[in-house]
Amino acid sequence: MIRKQHFESKRLHTYSCADAAAQRPSGSRAVMNTYAKIALNTYAAPAEVARFTAGLCHSRTNDTQCTNMTDNRWWRGAVIYQIYPRSFQDSNGDGVGDLPGIIERLDYVAALDVDAIWVSPFFKSPMADFGYDVSDYRAVDPMFGALEDFDRLVTEAHRRGLKVMIDQVLSHTSAEHPWFHESRSSRTNPKADWYVWADPREDGSPPNNWQAIFGGPAWRWEPRRRQYYLHNFLDSQPDLNFHNPQVPAAMLENLEFWLRRGIDGVRLDAINFCYHDQRLRDNPAKPESERTGRGFSPDNPYAYQYHWYNNTQPENLAFLERVRRLLDQYPGVAALGEISSEDSLGTMAEYVGEHRLHMAYSFELLTEEYRAGHIRNTVEALEQRMPHGWPCWTISNHDVARVVTRWGGEHASPRLATLLSAMVCSLRGSVCVYQGEELGLPEAGVPYEALRDPFGIAFWPNFKGRDGCRTPMPWIDHAGGGFSRGVPWLPVPAEHLPLAVSRQEHDPDSPLNGFRRFLRWRREQPALRWGAIRFLELPEPLLGFTRQLDGQTVLGVFNLGGQAQQTALPLAGPVTVVNGHGLQSGRVDGTVAVLPPHGVLFATVS
Repeated sequence: MIRKQHFESKRLHTYSCADAAAQRPSGSRAVMNTYAKIALNTYAAPAEVARFTAGLCHSRTNDTQCTNMTDNRWWRGAVIYQIYPRSFQDSNGDGVGDLPGIIERLDYVAALDVDAIWVSPFFKSPMADFGYDVSDYRAVDPMFGALEDFDRLVTEAHRRGLKVMIDQVLSHTSAEHPWFHESRSSRTNPKADWYVWADPREDGSPPNNWQAIFGGPAWRWEPRRRQYYLHNFLDSQPDLNFHNPQVPAAMLENLEFWLRRGIDGVRLDAINFCYHDQRLRDNPAKPESERTGRGFSPDNPYAYQYHWYNNTQPENLAFLERVRRLLDQYPGVAALGEISSEDSLGTMAEYVGEHRLHMAYSFELLTEEYRAGHIRNTVEALEQRMPHGWPCWTISNHDVARVVTRWGGEHASPRLATLLSAMVCSLRGSVCVYQGEELGLPEAGVPYEALRDPFGIAFWPNFKGRDGCRTPMPWIDHAGGGFSRGVPWLPVPAEHLPLAVSRQEHDPDSPLNGFRRFLRWRREQPALRWGAIRFLELPEPLLGFTRQLDGQTVLGVFNLGGQAQQTALPLAGPVTVVNGHGLQSGRVDGTVAVLPPHGVLFATVS
């Protein structure tokens, strides 16, 4: 049994914020104004939210949820644990993880002290892109279970104080979706205009030069219509035509199907790809010196263009506002958008706001660039461009190499895993943490013959695909890792077994227990969850900033390097070192901060 006492203490109880307010001095109009803002899910200032939450509600260690008025804004400062269902836990021995398997492991997730789970696609699909090619938006694929299993997952997660977010793949479907079967059959059927169809040029070539992310032209010929259809990803993932008003209406109905089942949030996959340029203008060529993208490599033809016309069109803004109006009918439900555009930070700033998405993230910190300066510049740029909104940060997910390897190399210190998790969880914003990051798992080496990812197969060996971060979770340190009684869909790497949960559970210095300690400590630091952020001028490899809220200032300095560092602190007031976070802690000698390798210094600033 994994830390049962810990998650038991986080369950919902009947103490309400109204009860708490009744115990405070009466006549506080400011408190009630903040209550009204939060209850209506509008954008109260972060300081107001923090004061209100801290003043009226217990911390989560004693009370999982307060009442609807603060629960509606649970996503601000939340840590969201991403579960890739295929690789989390197999319950029936078929080698593929499933929804009942996730339920079996919810005790473990709750013991991490995260706020929510994000479950990657489990919808009915031919699995050409492992669930991101949906053939039925309202059905669970049999390999993952049934709708009853999903309902039970929501109930069991809520019982443990965990919110539930799910993926929604809106811009495209599977080629096996009934809509596409009908659409491709002729030019006159009722679904004829539900996908993006275009006539060929006079020489029979595609209508323009658009390239697909997974390589090659973004158009495929359909002989029955004598037209091309658009696919921004695989050719088995045809793009929907959102310019047809029936399409966004149908997708919102699909979204509401899951809202009615009690979810707490949605992660909107590739949300800036819904609309295309109706004039089908060619994308401009990109100079070789600029062919460095986020989510694709320079040897991919996709990198050879500025993607001005195949995504991120102005019509998408009105659709996001329709999404928000629907979500606002379900208080407390939040939308997180995935953004990949020519100017991802600018698109995030445009897409997030009171009437659009609650938060968004991009691939800016999912690259191989590992410098304190890059992290600082990225966060500062977004802070400047999106002062009205709330960011979400992630340094690992199911699409990129695991961060310990990507940023630390093949022989990274185990301390690095906990340091990086603490660093991203200390930035202003919410955080998505990918399964296995709490264990410090490195990227797995998957041989070509075992690859399943079509992206990796197409670009091998320069790009080895995404399978290395998708291998099954190692629960025990024996062959197979306790993931499945059968043959797993991807091999369980031998190098992951020493990092198995069973091995780390009883080691107080393990990355797993370091992750747990830090999140418990963070929960008691309102400034780290909601405060304003200001970066300090520090030399590489040091990243330093202050978080400020209600007169409290917390300093965080992170040594991203493997050697001890010391630096003068550019602060006016004295600092007091704060411990209890569980990381390798630095010290302050006068005005000089001294940090061990991969260490951190947290302090209060007077």
